[in-house]
Amino acid sequence: MSENTCYHCGLDCGKNPVYFNEKCFCCNGCKTVYEILNQNELSCYYDLEKTPGQVPKEIKGKYDYLDNEEIAKKIIEFSDGETSVVEFYIPSIHCAACIWVLENLEKLNANIANSLVNFPNKTVRITYKAKEISLKQVVELLTSIAYEPYISLEDADKSAKKVDKTLIYQLGYAGFAFGNVMLLAFPGYFEKDEFWLNQYQLMFRLMMLVLSIPVVVYSAKDYFLTAIKGLRKGILSVDVPLALGISVLFLHSAYETFIPQGEVYFDSLTGLVFFLLLGRFFQQKTYNFLSFERDYRSYFPIAVTKIDKGKEETIPVQDVKEGDRLLIRNEELIPVDGILIHGDGYLDYSFVTGESKPVYKGNGEKVYAGGKQVGGAIEIDVINKISESYLTELWSNDVFNKDIPKNDLKTVTNNYSKYFTVVILIIALLAGAYWFFIDRIRAVEIMTAVLIVACPCALALSAPFALGNMLRIFGYKKFYLKNADVIEKMNKVDHIIFDKTGTISTNDANSLIFEGKSLTEIELKLIKTLIRSSNHPLSRALNDAINAEPYLDKIEDYQEVLGKGISGIIQGHAIKIGSAYFVDTKLEQNINTIIFIKIDEEIKGFYRSKNVYRTGIENVFNELDKKYTLSILSGDNEGEKSALEKMLPHNTSLLFHQTPQDKLDFVKKLQEQGKNVMMIGDGLNDAGALAQSNVGIAISEDVNVFSPACDGILDAKLFNKLPNFLTLSQKTIQIVKWSFRISFLYNFFGLYFAVTGQLTPIVAAILMPISSISIVVFVTLLTNLAAQKSK
Repeated sequence: MSENTCYHCGLDCGKNPVYFNEKCFCCNGCKTVYEILNQNELSCYYDLEKTPGQVPKEIKGKYDYLDNEEIAKKIIEFSDGETSVVEFYIPSIHCAACIWVLENLEKLNANIANSLVNFPNKTVRITYKAKEISLKQVVELLTSIAYEPYISLEDADKSAKKVDKTLIYQLGYAGFAFGNVMLLAFPGYFEKDEFWLNQYQLMFRLMMLVLSIPVVVYSAKDYFLTAIKGLRKGILSVDVPLALGISVLFLHSAYETFIPQGEVYFDSLTGLVFFLLLGRFFQQKTYNFLSFERDYRSYFPIAVTKIDKGKEETIPVQDVKEGDRLLIRNEELIPVDGILIHGDGYLDYSFVTGESKPVYKGNGEKVYAGGKQVGGAIEIDVINKISESYLTELWSNDVFNKDIPKNDLKTVTNNYSKYFTVVILIIALLAGAYWFFIDRIRAVEIMTAVLIVACPCALALSAPFALGNMLRIFGYKKFYLKNADVIEKMNKVDHIIFDKTGTISTNDANSLIFEGKSLTEIELKLIKTLIRSSNHPLSRALNDAINAEPYLDKIEDYQEVLGKGISGIIQGHAIKIGSAYFVDTKLEQNINTIIFIKIDEEIKGFYRSKNVYRTGIENVFNELDKKYTLSILSGDNEGEKSALEKMLPHNTSLLFHQTPQDKLDFVKKLQEQGKNVMMIGDGLNDAGALAQSNVGIAISEDVNVFSPACDGILDAKLFNKLPNFLTLSQKTIQIVKWSFRISFLYNFFGLYFAVTGQLTPIVAAILMPISSISIVVFVTLLTNLAAQKSK
């Protein structure tokens, strides 16, 4: 590289170069990228390729087509005019440095809000300020730092991905070479000094060498590439001993081919690579068969309200079809893209973008899945089919990850893997040195067997597959968790807090009794119009109880105070519905639950609600009381206190008149005392407590309310199964620990037989993948068995 060439992009620095760290840059932009990489110890990025920031030729004008609105719409996943979200496939993603650079795009351009890499899929999800930077400029930014995205407009409809058959080709050639090398080596197994074998020994060995070279260069290349990339970053990956074993066999055999002093191991070499690849192939098939990916078709256990010929009905979210008209209430999540037909949309897209500022949408405007309505009820017409996978992807966004201690099982696995390779290399060298003085020829074979047989894969797979399979089982049982780590967090819980209304109790519309002045038809319509915008369990019950058609007029100045009540103006009438404090009256009585009605500053009366507690609540609390400290927090009065004290264990603490902030503070106080808290609520006025708790579980009962900070969603009908789910989480951790012990035993005995010369490299290559598959099958079968016994 010449002195006047930019260290980052390779362009001529011109008359005014920028110097930094004794390196020349053409502009401050290139210098900034270098600084960012250098400060974070990722300057090895420049070792992968000279001038990695080189702008590809003919970039100017290459992406002009992205300025076309119609084309851009096919590629952009979300846009509200202010913020847009797009996902690109980046073929050149290959290491940790790539991930770091792509997840720090905001440091290169302040108009990038955030970016998230999916390394296995080689995709990056970018959120950017649509008014400040265009889609075309985002793509040009990626291209300028050597991460050109692959854009195919034919793939805009999310068609099926192409299948990568590289492993099959590598396996196919390795099998072909292994078979032929075995035929050439076969006579030598029976005769050592036979005349014709000695006569044609060089020719046979040359033929085996020619067949073996592609095995090393092509079939086994991934082991070498991974090992080299790891070593460049100072990491001894598990592929290092495998690559070393293959290299030792090949170099020794090549040497013996031309300077014959001993045996060649081309048969062991090709067999080793063939069985390694065969094991990898079957591992993939096994993992796919036992896949613990959640079934997104039945994932979100939430429902939506569909309007059909003027009638409202609740349907499962997966049954939503294009053309349906949906009613979206205050605090409800929009599950699918649609067109706003009625009402004023004030949409909180923090679920998608991380920004909580509501965006206004009027009639005829497009609304995107993932937005949350924060105002009166709106009606939308569905324009796209439902995509629970999109909603679940949003749920798993790092924006909503809680700041909790690191996963213990992952820490054990990572530490084990970190030192594993170093220990294996030392054992292999010592074994090789020992056998060198006993049998120099066998020393190479034994050293290779040691390098091959030991593998941390079995241990590394134990936790992901055990936790992941239980995650799948929970999903089938309608207990939906954000990710597998939640199961481990559940295992550590020692204090469980329950919200009352909508969690341990349900409000039956038939139990609501009105006391006060007789309500007119107009007043009932006004109440119905206001109450249908709220998603609180009492509001839903009252909405079902009032037999009147709502007005289609817009609700002015709609407000909902969590845990208190709702208010709004309809056709000039000011209406308030809620607690005595909310409507400013002293008529409250400490019996049952009271919903006051106030119209035009006049208290019309109140609805009295008798709480109906969920089936099996006594058994649930008695079971949980054996292992956990229990608390109930309620925003209601103490009318139900005596009934709860008779029903629940005497150790259960009961707190009433709790505001959402009080619930949050209660959780914080327990955590400060060293407690691991599980909060179980309905996701409405306890959303803050759900987010603060170590494990937050939202109870779902045909309601489209979803708090992205919660860790799980439990179908309300299965509330009585809660102790079973907690017990299963504990059993899963026990299964993982048992699988750890089995993995340690396998490696111990494998190394013993290899070091003592009782194991050949080919047998070691067969055992290595079998150990991983057996561990996966073991944890899967045991978790399935535990789940069956818990029925």
